[in-house]
Amino acid sequence: MSSTRSRKRAGLALAAALPLVAGALAMGIPTAQADASHGRHTLAGSKPVWATSKADKGATSDANKVTLRVYLAGRDAKGLAAYAQAVSDPASASYGLFLTAAQAKARFGATKQQVSETSAWLESSGLKVTGVADHYLTVTGDVSAAEKAFGTQLHNYSKGSKTYRAPVGTASVPASLSGAVLTVTGLDNSPRRAQHQDTLPPPGAVFKNSGPFSSYYGSNTDKHLPVAYGTHAPYAIKGYTGKQLRAAYGAGSYNGKGVTVAITDAFASPTIAADAKKYAARNGDASYKRGQFSQVLPADYRFTGPDECDASGWYGEETLDVEAVHAVAPAADITYVGASSCTDDDLLDALGKIVDHRLADIVSNSWGDIETNETPDIAAAYDQIFQIGAVEGIGFYFSSGDAGDNVAAHGVKQVDTPSNSPWVTSVGGTALAVGKGDKYQWETGWGTLKATLAADGSSWTAFPGAYTSGAGGGTSKLYAQPFYQRGVVPNSLALANGGTVKQRVEPDISAVADPNTGFLVGQTQAFPDGSLQYSEYRIGGTSLAAPVIAGVQALAQQARHGVPIGFANPLIYDRYGTGAYHDVTDHPLGRGQDLAVVRVDFANGVDTADGTLTSLRSLGKDSSLSAVVGYDDVTGVGTPARGYLDSYKPRHHR
Repeated sequence: MSSTRSRKRAGLALAAALPLVAGALAMGIPTAQADASHGRHTLAGSKPVWATSKADKGATSDANKVTLRVYLAGRDAKGLAAYAQAVSDPASASYGLFLTAAQAKARFGATKQQVSETSAWLESSGLKVTGVADHYLTVTGDVSAAEKAFGTQLHNYSKGSKTYRAPVGTASVPASLSGAVLTVTGLDNSPRRAQHQDTLPPPGAVFKNSGPFSSYYGSNTDKHLPVAYGTHAPYAIKGYTGKQLRAAYGAGSYNGKGVTVAITDAFASPTIAADAKKYAARNGDASYKRGQFSQVLPADYRFTGPDECDASGWYGEETLDVEAVHAVAPAADITYVGASSCTDDDLLDALGKIVDHRLADIVSNSWGDIETNETPDIAAAYDQIFQIGAVEGIGFYFSSGDAGDNVAAHGVKQVDTPSNSPWVTSVGGTALAVGKGDKYQWETGWGTLKATLAADGSSWTAFPGAYTSGAGGGTSKLYAQPFYQRGVVPNSLALANGGTVKQRVEPDISAVADPNTGFLVGQTQAFPDGSLQYSEYRIGGTSLAAPVIAGVQALAQQARHGVPIGFANPLIYDRYGTGAYHDVTDHPLGRGQDLAVVRVDFANGVDTADGTLTSLRSLGKDSSLSAVVGYDDVTGVGTPARGYLDSYKPRHHR
């Protein structure tokens, strides 16, 4: 995987194993290894899995240009990982002893000597150092110089219908730099290099929901429609509001005051401030105070084409994230940190800004990719950021994905990334029923089957229908089981990939994600007549679940009297099996009692000009994944219950 590989939005749901020794990246310890026979230090994982001998199309021209990032290991990479774990583990004597950003840089950041020695080696190989950042050096040059520097040839390989450059063998650096260089990215160039631009496109085409709706779960049922699962299914809700979500997840009087939540996405919506303000006013959320919402944006943007990034498509993502966090934690400060594009390089830069300047306590991230597109080189760069965040008391929350086990979408059962990292909180998804009076009724794992209404209206065609989407989850092939999952995650999941080494399983926790029981969002969109208008629609995906959990965590930090939670997984798992969670199953009303809603959509996504489409959406049907009693790979430990926030109150002992 190249450092220019694009990431996709994990949500916005509108209605092959890596060749690693098991556990090689357990808790993100760098994977470089010494090769004493050649005086080199290998950077394991720098050769992508798709660069096989069968796909080899010959050597890349020596004159071709490359742009690389050489990530620096810092003063004490292993010490960073160890301290990140200790400061996050309630059982450790160092628990909660967070460092400031300046202290973290002084203790674990790259030294001037590392920068100088690494730069000198790169220059001596014929490469040019064009930029020096806190975590990496940017390097340019030709293929022959890159081959000399990293001790491997570069060849062209076919990947699908396209051809990309990749190293023939594992990259390495001189043994003398073994403590300085963490990894190198960019030796392979899939999918393609981004191009610089400095303007953003206008908002994307409008999407609107048709009716009828339910105002709360089960409030509106049409007895003239066909029966499903022995009963008439209710219409889908119009979209839950903050009031309903806060009640469902036990917010009580907490509002997130004194806590800052950062949101990262690619690009930036030009109408976000106005949209968020209007949405809050229309839906009963508290108004934004002066300075409560801010943005940290790049100087310019890099577009890789509509098939890779689709800048305007990310506007809805930012809008959902901002409005969901504010709906759940209306007094929390929100800082949006936009990336120049949807590539790893630019998203890493956005995350780096947060830790380098400690811009927030909690970071919500609704984007990702499949694990077979991940390689240990870029994983190491992400984990370094997450570890620095942990020592500073910053927690990262990532959507677990929207394609279940990924078999239907990608042909291989696998998890998503970066939510697979043991250094982040992976957020899964549910279908949520909030009843009359904002009363929590139940949740299932998010997994949807769709059956359309027959032309004569007498039945649901091919009931229960085909799989459409569901919460991501499963067992990682890249990471070993982290300490906090021991004794909670069943061996049947931890060992699901075979072998004897237990692996990381995701998600860790969950919240509402099913777009058929989703959240009402408000956004300026482009209408067919060319006008830009604010409108509201229901939306879901684990892109909703992640900011909802980020908002809940802001409330939890407030319950701790503002003391940062930091990397939250040890605390999340410590509460497993208590009244802090709703234990979500796919059959909350009992074995054999399945659930569904009726959804009506505009055929053209805008109005009735082309008619409407009526379908039945079955709930709790997530590919091969299942929400069961106890920990599961759809919802993790469950969803926050009324006792969750109170469990974070300081305990006083006599």
